[in-house]
Amino acid sequence: MSEYKVPLRDLQFVRDEVLDFYALWRTLPGCEDATEDIVSAILNEEVKFCENELAPLNQSGDEEGCTWHKDGSVTTPRGFKEVYQAYVKGGWPMLSVPLEHGGQGLPDSLSLVFNEMKGSANWSWNMYPGLSKSAMHLLQEHASEEQKKTYLRPLVEGTWMGTMCLTEAHCGTDLGLLRTKAEPQDDNTYKISGTKIFISAGEHDMAENIIHLVLARLPDAPDGTRGISIFIVPKLLADGSRNAVTCGSLEHKMGIHGNATCVMNFDGARGYLIGEPNRGLNYMFTMMNSARIGIAIQGLTHAEVALQLATSYARERLQMRSLTGPKNPDGAADPIIVHPDVRRMLLTCKAFAEGGRLMINYLSKYTDIETRSHDEAAVSEAGDLLSLLTPVAKAFLTETGFECANLGMQVLGGHGYIREWGAEQNVRDSRISMLYEGTTGIQALDLIGRKVLGSGGELLKRFTNIITGFSQDNAGHETIGKFVEILTDLVDEWGEVTADIGVRAVKNADEVGGVSVDYLMYSGYVSLAFFWALAAKTAADKLEAGTDEQLYYKTKLQTATFYYERILPRTRTHVLNMKSPVSTLMDVDESCFVSVGN
Repeated sequence: MSEYKVPLRDLQFVRDEVLDFYALWRTLPGCEDATEDIVSAILNEEVKFCENELAPLNQSGDEEGCTWHKDGSVTTPRGFKEVYQAYVKGGWPMLSVPLEHGGQGLPDSLSLVFNEMKGSANWSWNMYPGLSKSAMHLLQEHASEEQKKTYLRPLVEGTWMGTMCLTEAHCGTDLGLLRTKAEPQDDNTYKISGTKIFISAGEHDMAENIIHLVLARLPDAPDGTRGISIFIVPKLLADGSRNAVTCGSLEHKMGIHGNATCVMNFDGARGYLIGEPNRGLNYMFTMMNSARIGIAIQGLTHAEVALQLATSYARERLQMRSLTGPKNPDGAADPIIVHPDVRRMLLTCKAFAEGGRLMINYLSKYTDIETRSHDEAAVSEAGDLLSLLTPVAKAFLTETGFECANLGMQVLGGHGYIREWGAEQNVRDSRISMLYEGTTGIQALDLIGRKVLGSGGELLKRFTNIITGFSQDNAGHETIGKFVEILTDLVDEWGEVTADIGVRAVKNADEVGGVSVDYLMYSGYVSLAFFWALAAKTAADKLEAGTDEQLYYKTKLQTATFYYERILPRTRTHVLNMKSPVSTLMDVDESCFVSVGN
């Protein structure tokens, strides 16, 4: 198994050259400390932590998994707890938390880039602090000052950790069906009773306390999603006694074995209401949107891991001769990297990994603007772009990340199927990313239904206007002009298919669901085409100006060309699918869907 190496040069290309974060930070309040020297020092320490501490535990953590004990306690794999203690000692949980909450106050985008490194090194471990980060976001936005004083500071310091307790056995995405109850008590607390499933990091031995954020219903709550409240339910109460919340079992999962995914039982556990009653779902989306960008990063990490594993193997594995003549005259076979089909798989992984990195960092740039800027128009634009692109990033990058994980396994051939190489773990770990925090189908409905049609197309125009401006500025460009022409046509088509769906939906609402996933994937391919055009423009400018890194920038242009010529044509299939009426799906009688043997 090849060792994970942080793609630091590519991160620098994306953040410093293409998106120019330093220019942005100079305009944002509170980012004065994000200088090149400080950020470079931070990134170098993060690289050491991920490569030397986290990555070595990835495979062993998968093989050992978590252990549930009869008293409801859970032990994480060997080394996980110790590395977390080093993580806390290094002050990493505080990195982008605002100063007023005890953090270091650095830009959110620095946490996102660290999240990619940690996730690629060891996704199972990374989920533990990742869930705490989401819990912190919700408490920062919606908790009372007293609650922040009690619960937020230990989360920021990392001595406590957090979870999201949403799902129940009978309700996954449809949270309006949840049954967990919250009974008011005379002391302004609540007794929380119910069972939650699929709770990542619900119980473990890595921190002193675990703060569960739990969705539940008050006795007089309205039905459906309008009657959901959210509560703080600590594992340990203020006096150190154990609250009535226990892990009933661990889920037996396909992958991410190093993370404890728990069934959590709340048996009259003491809870504390956050904010107003029946506003829990609204508050939850503060946490959920952060988590969805986090899972988009997971898709990127699996593409990057696949690329590194497969490239290392393809350079060394000798198999057959090149059809255009021997490349290894001293041996009986050539490295498989000379074969066109292997190149196709490697370049696909490269295009999605590096393109996904552009997409994630583009989102993180607008996250910084939304949270830091005092310019109301800029904040509004940032919020609109994040609203539109978050479901695209979450679904598209996880779908393509899983594709890359499978391609990486394919490059290794039979060795890819063997555990010791790491490719099969990458496949198993990546499969969940398309399911949790909202499946691909749910993200697709959110995109076309709520974000695009629900805004009358205005959110989409926010983004396409940016693409159009770039295309107009670079029309006829000697190097990227061919990309700009294609991109211009795609943006026009994007608007046309959106309008057509809107017209059809007026007559039959099912048309939206019938095209939603194709629409999302189409949106993802076009968005990535824009990001690759940005990268190609930067690379072309560097080559024209003269550089000592000719090969690096030339490879960027070649990868962009591969994306436009070999991957972007997939949009043709999605357009044809979107033109197909929903009747091809819904006119099939339900009786035709029968069980085997009937």
